[in-house]
Amino acid sequence: MTFLSHILALPVRAYRLVFSPWVGFNCRYQPTCSAYALEALEKHGAVKGAWLAARRIGRCHPWGGDGYDPVPECKCDDSA
Repeated sequence: MTFLSHILALPVRAYRLVFSPWVGFNCRYQPTCSAYALEALEKHGAVKGAWLAARRIGRCHPWGGDGYDPVPECKCDDSA
């Protein structure tokens, strides 16, 4: 995880520590949006990870979907 990814993960970790116990554990998706955000930041870096997390949070509403929604795999070319 890059330094910027760590910085962007701080509010997510704070949410999980402070607010998540108060609002309950009734997420529509699996993994939860906060877990998805942390995994997206780890796999894809700060910019794309933040974009994926924002899209996921935008889909989390009463008329949105539900169920299993994993973070997409990185299409990076690590073989070079």
